[in-house]
Amino acid sequence: MEQTKRRVAIVTGATRRRGIGAAICRALAKDGIDIFFTCWRPFDRLMPWNVEEDEPQLLRSELLQTGVRCEYEELDQSRPEVAVELLDLVEKRLGKASILINNAAYSTHDGYDTLDAQSLDAHYAVNVRGAMLISVEFARRYPGGPGGRIVNMTSGQSIRPMPNELAYAASKGAIEAFTTSVAIDLAARGITVNAIDPGPTDSGWMDSEQGLKQALMVDSPWGRVGSPEDAARVVAFLVSEAAAWVNGQVIHADGGRR
Repeated sequence: MEQTKRRVAIVTGATRRRGIGAAICRALAKDGIDIFFTCWRPFDRLMPWNVEEDEPQLLRSELLQTGVRCEYEELDQSRPEVAVELLDLVEKRLGKASILINNAAYSTHDGYDTLDAQSLDAHYAVNVRGAMLISVEFARRYPGGPGGRIVNMTSGQSIRPMPNELAYAASKGAIEAFTTSVAIDLAARGITVNAIDPGPTDSGWMDSEQGLKQALMVDSPWGRVGSPEDAARVVAFLVSEAAAWVNGQVIHADGGRR
């Protein structure tokens, strides 16, 4: 495929090569889509899984080997200015984007006994305000016509509870509501908007949770948890022409765990 005819995708939150964001980048690159991904290592450094300093560079090198163009930038999505900065960078380095994958997320454990304003604000800034501002900035710059795609990653708050993750659950629930509403507004511009709930996914975070993975496997009809590649395949479908009639949906691609 000629570079001038390639679609450009923005994938937020692809810091770790083992994560869902990286798997999405690989799946889209396999389909000949140029990639601009964001990362934010300061958050991952605080998490039990940690992150190697060169993972974003290694991911970019891996994607370039598939024959697509690839750029990335380390951006703090909690900053209100990031939406404009990100779209400016993408246009400068790769051209207009027609695909946006909102994968970046902030997540901590917050039960009723520890939840406070600081935690609520941190989750809101990244998961709600950040994703929404990037989405509307993307839509405003989209030239119109068929082929525009926004895919939001969620966690199934509409069908199952998430005890001890109150701030995270509330923020992702807000994104589900945003998805179904903004999808109606953007259809006239040729943009579909959908969300994916991949269910429990082994992207590294389970390593630090003793016994959690085994418990989740028992709860799955397939006897396993999801992989980042499972989620990435659904994303690849939703951004394809085959999914042009899929709009405003929250897809629970969780192996039937419900």
